[in-house]
Amino acid sequence: MRPNSQALKHKLSHDSEREFGGTLGAVCIPIFLPLTVLFLICLSRSPEASLFQWPPPLPSADQLWDPLAPVLLLGWFALHAVIYLMPLGKVSEGLVLRDGTRLKYPINGFHGLCISGVFLMLLLGLGAPLGYLFELLLPLAVCAIAVSFLFSIYLYIRSFWAPSHALALGGNTGNPLYDFFIGRELNPRIGDFDLKYFCELRPGLIGWVVINLGMLMKEVELRGSPSLAMILVNSFQLLYVADALWNEEAVLTTMDIVHDGFGFMLVFGDLAWVPFTYGLQAAFLVVHPQTLSSLKAAAIIALNGLETIATATGKRLLVSGWWGLVRHPNYLGDLLMALAWSLPCGFSYLLPYFYVIYFTVLLIHREARDERQCRAKYGLAWDTYCRRVPYRIFPYIY
Repeated sequence: MRPNSQALKHKLSHDSEREFGGTLGAVCIPIFLPLTVLFLICLSRSPEASLFQWPPPLPSADQLWDPLAPVLLLGWFALHAVIYLMPLGKVSEGLVLRDGTRLKYPINGFHGLCISGVFLMLLLGLGAPLGYLFELLLPLAVCAIAVSFLFSIYLYIRSFWAPSHALALGGNTGNPLYDFFIGRELNPRIGDFDLKYFCELRPGLIGWVVINLGMLMKEVELRGSPSLAMILVNSFQLLYVADALWNEEAVLTTMDIVHDGFGFMLVFGDLAWVPFTYGLQAAFLVVHPQTLSSLKAAAIIALNGLETIATATGKRLLVSGWWGLVRHPNYLGDLLMALAWSLPCGFSYLLPYFYVIYFTVLLIHREARDERQCRAKYGLAWDTYCRRVPYRIFPYIY
């Protein structure tokens, strides 16, 4: 007998209700993560740069606001919205939705990165003071946080006009705090403009490398030329972003697009957390310059260049090569790259390694979510795979 679809929907919704700490997480995360962003920026420019500094460095009201910040931020979003709508690149289809349809997505994020690069080079040629982004970091972060809240409120309200099949199963719990946080609607769109897909890899991710460039230019203003450490950080993270955008089509099969609703969790992560915390190393180096020998630089480059394995998308479970050593070798590769981004900052401060620590926690949590979904998808085959490959991310450790 075919199970009632509404009962199944309720069961799936209830099963995922406790993700990210449930209601408690939905209340605490939107309060503490924005404060964490501002705290880390203040810390990166303080002389001590200590995560355990007490009292922590607190910004003045003047440091939190600059009328130029909202103009730059909204202009940046508008630029990438225009690029999104331009007839560049190919159009791909996403996975089949519950109503049997497949949405279409423009694959032109890499074009957005290239156009942004040309635009920035023109600004530099015209003498634009990109180093002023260092002074604007706090005001820009404040504006990005405000936009994240306002945008999330809009998404939550509009979701009540969406058909039931367009809602994310995990975000339709009836708990307004949790649903606002996790996201009710799976693929909110204005016409053909997909809001979640746009935010996933475009304004925040490309904004991250633009902020890095601003930190490099600030170092040039202060010291006449960029340090080797700053060049490595900029290069590594630009390569990471370029690779993500070059392979933009792969995001269509990720958990963010396929499973998670578009609520505060993803909005804040895409627009505020990524650009203002992932590049902490560059901001740190402006105030805390590091001397890096050629030998150390070569070793760090080698670490960053270790090959990683692309996620398998076929129906068969791989048990050979890296996939026979750990279940998520791609996560291990991400953590090695994250370490390489922090090593140019030396070992005197813990702050530049915040990203490595955070990313380790994030990937362990994400791996646990992957495990639940894979077990539901593959059943006994997944249990057999787990017995053959007992380690999840770190060989012989976890």
